[in-house]
Amino acid sequence: MNKGNKLYEGKAKIIYETKDKDLVIQHFKDDATAFNNLKKAKVEGKGVLNNRISEYILSNLSQCGIQTHLVKRLNMREQLIKKAEIFPIEFIVRNIATGSLTKRLGIPEGTILDKPLLEYCYKKDELNDPLVSKEHIFTFGWATEKEIQTIDKMTFRINDILIGMFRAIGIKLVDFKIEYGKTWNKDTKKKEIVLADEISPDTCRLWDAKTEKKLDKDRFRKDLGNIIQAYQDVARRLGIMPEETNISEVNFGKTIPIKFKKK
Repeated sequence: MNKGNKLYEGKAKIIYETKDKDLVIQHFKDDATAFNNLKKAKVEGKGVLNNRISEYILSNLSQCGIQTHLVKRLNMREQLIKKAEIFPIEFIVRNIATGSLTKRLGIPEGTILDKPLLEYCYKKDELNDPLVSKEHIFTFGWATEKEIQTIDKMTFRINDILIGMFRAIGIKLVDFKIEYGKTWNKDTKKKEIVLADEISPDTCRLWDAKTEKKLDKDRFRKDLGNIIQAYQDVARRLGIMPEETNISEVNFGKTIPIKFKKK
């Protein structure tokens, strides 16, 4: 699949057009960002790991009946995905209190929530992605009530699946952020809601079940170091470590060989 013109570049990914108007190529960058791009750096190899981890997770979700934008992984850094009209909302699921939730509400760090908490944020970097209510979403036409009902149901189902997936490999799913879009279904001749973007250590908070060691982007946010090692640990536990490549973590001056299993 040949890449066409660049359609969009975000903090962590680039989207390219293809000859098929309904398909695009998603390229995973090595850029690490935090605090809405106020903190950023290059972490060589991060894009390779996120590409593979996200492909694995989205493929498993698809097998469980979750519609996603993923068509297939093309290479070490790119995926072929369905072109989607993205909702301007980030959907955040929290199972354990940490991050902005503890700062906003004074909830003790590590508090296990009685049931998953679903929050909505308006996707607007210049406004720092503010927390919004369903009433905001409906009032400003970001999504309809029926669409949010569908997305809420999908999101809690995704949470259940991911909790089980990570628990089986000794990891706590603390919280995660996901996005949705609408794609054109050629068979039904209708638009359908699909899970979009990515699911990876960039978008999830993952703690080791025994030590609560952070295995996600908090290692970058909090200057904990060993970012690539943490992402590699997640990939290894998922059983997907492919083709051999050298990945050097620029910020910490280490070169780590990575092998992934071929599907």
